[in-house]
Amino acid sequence: MSLQPLALFVKHDGQSSRAAVTCEYKCANACFHAAPNTSSGAYFGDIVSSLNRRGLIKGGAAAVLAVGAGSVLAACGDDSEPTTVGSTSPAGPPGTGTDFAAVAPNKEDAVVIPDGYEQSVVIRWGDPLFPDAPAFDFDKQTAAAQAKQFGYNNDFAALLPIEGQANGYLLVVNHEYTTSPHMFRGYNKDAPTDEQIAVTMAAHGLSVVEVRGESGSGKLVPAFGKYNRRITASTEFKLTGPAAGSDFVKTSADPTGTKVLGTFANCSGGLTPWGTVLSGEENFHGYFANADKVTESAAAARLKRYGFAAGKTTNLWERADKRFDLAQEPNEANRFGYVVEVDPWDPNSTPIKHTAMGRMKHEAATTYVTKNGDVVSYTGDDEKFEYMYKFVSSRKIQPGTGAASMRHNLTILDAGTLYVAKLSGDHADKIDGTGAKPSEKGFTGTGQWIPLLETGADGKGKSLVDGMSAEEVAVFTRLAADKVGATKMDRPEDFEASPYTGKVYVALTNNDNRGADGKQGPDEANPRKLNKNGQILEIDDNHTGTTFTWSLLLVCGDPAAADTYFAGYDKSKVSPISCPDNLAFDPYGNLWIATDGNALKSNDGLFSVVLDGPNRGQTKQFLTVPRGAETCGPVVSEARVMVCVQHPGEADDATPDNPLSHWPDGGTAQPRPSVVAVWKKAGGRIGV
Repeated sequence: MSLQPLALFVKHDGQSSRAAVTCEYKCANACFHAAPNTSSGAYFGDIVSSLNRRGLIKGGAAAVLAVGAGSVLAACGDDSEPTTVGSTSPAGPPGTGTDFAAVAPNKEDAVVIPDGYEQSVVIRWGDPLFPDAPAFDFDKQTAAAQAKQFGYNNDFAALLPIEGQANGYLLVVNHEYTTSPHMFRGYNKDAPTDEQIAVTMAAHGLSVVEVRGESGSGKLVPAFGKYNRRITASTEFKLTGPAAGSDFVKTSADPTGTKVLGTFANCSGGLTPWGTVLSGEENFHGYFANADKVTESAAAARLKRYGFAAGKTTNLWERADKRFDLAQEPNEANRFGYVVEVDPWDPNSTPIKHTAMGRMKHEAATTYVTKNGDVVSYTGDDEKFEYMYKFVSSRKIQPGTGAASMRHNLTILDAGTLYVAKLSGDHADKIDGTGAKPSEKGFTGTGQWIPLLETGADGKGKSLVDGMSAEEVAVFTRLAADKVGATKMDRPEDFEASPYTGKVYVALTNNDNRGADGKQGPDEANPRKLNKNGQILEIDDNHTGTTFTWSLLLVCGDPAAADTYFAGYDKSKVSPISCPDNLAFDPYGNLWIATDGNALKSNDGLFSVVLDGPNRGQTKQFLTVPRGAETCGPVVSEARVMVCVQHPGEADDATPDNPLSHWPDGGTAQPRPSVVAVWKKAGGRIGV
């Protein structure tokens, strides 16, 4: 393959390869601003490792339980002993599922896959979802058309089997953000047209689309099915939990504080065992203008803690709707930053925003179910020096696919307890910021989950944080976590619990401010100064309890560098990996990692990691995405691997008249965010 020039990417502060235009539109330049967390929470090194390890309950073996609409698979584990439901061990010897030739780092304008595999695009930005939707025309876009077409910048993806249909699935996808200069020819960022603003609002949200598979391959083709749906920045949502109806979320358009229009900045997500999809509202702060016009001291401090900025926004939605102007509607921003739940099996249903799970920059929300039927949801707050959370529901799953079961199950995340994590290292005195391994066992420690908010069956909350009401904890969760001294992490993004061991894995993407002047220094879970490559945390959690042990599975980067670690595996036999973002598990118990912002001068990609046996830590690159793109939303099964290719061709000097990429259509076509499926030739099993 021919390698492309590396100068096409802009490195921020010598770190990530993410383009400046991506930072501007995706996260409102969060990487250029001071981290909003200026709390004086306890330093990791100051916390005494005093938890009683012998009292920790180990995660048990896992099973697979089919419940809910479409026979959705849920990970179920026991907090003390193996469950007897379903399979309790991976379907093959350790390492099964990773038998492929690793893809080499590259700068190709293509999805590069291993030898012996094939690929196809499932769906692209602008592809019609309904029979009356027009074909995509880059130069003739309208909001009315976009509202019936696949949205922009696909991130999280879920593939749900349709019961009774062989090779029939629902594909549910988030659309995180739009990049207007790459969507419209001759775009004037200071004076976009009203139609261009309306198009970007319609391109956000989620898409639900039926897809059909082929026997003998992993190819998927979209169809105009009865479940197809677009959710945009204007779709009505129901607000539930302690914040619903509070004065913090009431607006002139919604004096009840219970009906919110739209969702946006939807990053990753998760499936629930009852057949719904969870989506995390992440960088919502960038959609609201004029934070400086809010002068009441408490409100201004809360806005600052969430990173809201002065003046106009990049997208200029405030020009189209006053609710995006904080000077006119200061509470509208408090209605975003939640875990969203969508029932893809009912296109007429009203999606939910769960305030009992707290408000932050949710990367995702993923569920784990214990043998006793307890539902636990994990989520990360994706920003430098932010925290890790879990929500333990007080409600059990009601089996079945009927209306009564679904009504009950849609309330599971509205009652329970919200916790934030505090970690302690076993070798705090040996962490010097270089990333050097502190012991033969690597980086290890203990932790506790500190309760913040308890929500009852009536939806009313009880604050567990001194000096804050339940409504304040639900809406200003970051401030509550500050008060209890939670541990500041290196951008906690996706969480995934192993369906076999119950261990929980966390992608910590990077933090180039760690140990900088005036910033918090390294600790054992975040062991490097100016961390540009990130790490993977492994938690052995007492899922419904308050204690856990942890270790670092990977300290990412160039394997030849001294500051990297691959669970003790031979570093000469692994693929370089940088900036882990989204996580997934395959049917054999291997962890798969998608990257965002590779700081090693190559395209982002998808990697497999063996977790058990003699090859524990073996890391192999399965694919790379095109120039300028990010790897998102991995779905890994025996039949196929799916990824969302987000923002292909996004670079600071690229324009529609001078595109960096022509993927996926080739020739002179404009780049289009798309979902891709990869499968083994002749229909074999992935990695076998």
